Amino acid sequence: MPTQVRHGQLAVTVARPQVPERNRWAVDQLGLRPGSRVLEFGCGGGAAAQLVLGRLPGGSMLAVDRSATAAASAAARNRAAVDAGVLTVRRVPLADLDVPAGSFDVAFGVDVNLFWTGSAGSELSVLREALVPGGLLLVAYGPGPRPERRAVLLERVHAAVAAHGFVDLEVLEEARFSGVRARVPSAGTAVQPPHRRCGTKPSAM
Repeated sequence: MPTQVRHGQLAVTVARPQVPERNRWAVDQLGLRPGSRVLEFGCGGGAAAQLVLGRLPGGSMLAVDRSATAAASAAARNRAAVDAGVLTVRRVPLADLDVPAGSFDVAFGVDVNLFWTGSAGSELSVLREALVPGGLLLVAYGPGPRPERRAVLLERVHAAVAAHGFVDLEVLEEARFSGVRARVPSAGTAVQPPHRRCGTKPSAM
């Protein structure tokens, strides 16, 4: 949405950078509520963070990326939130992220390929430790692979997430977007068989 910046008596309308549809779709799947603590891994230039911050009254967010250029761009794009202490941006590979256990209610990434190109064992261990019991994980992807290739991708992501003890797994598929959503087990939670749904959204965290 355009904003106005005043310079003396001159008001200049400045258009905020657009948020790609794949990021909008992913954030729609998170069930954010006021006060949520959110981790974004592979934050890129900060487009998804911009959208999350608009839905996060009273909450906080940590955005990480292994690229120094991406981290700097994310911080610049969301400078007001950084200055207000609502958003922290760090240059760090997800596997090396060190935060206290249970620091986040929600963790997500968009178009982060390591979850299907390898086991992502270290990264998933970090995410499970960083999330609270019952916390939500989303690994989302935008347009790209042909349908048959997308099925292979989602199967690999699903298997990796399940192997690290996440529960309530759902494979989400729409015409152009897809992902795997899961939760950290709550106390006493039994592992349930995975679900496949299209375009579903979780209840608010």
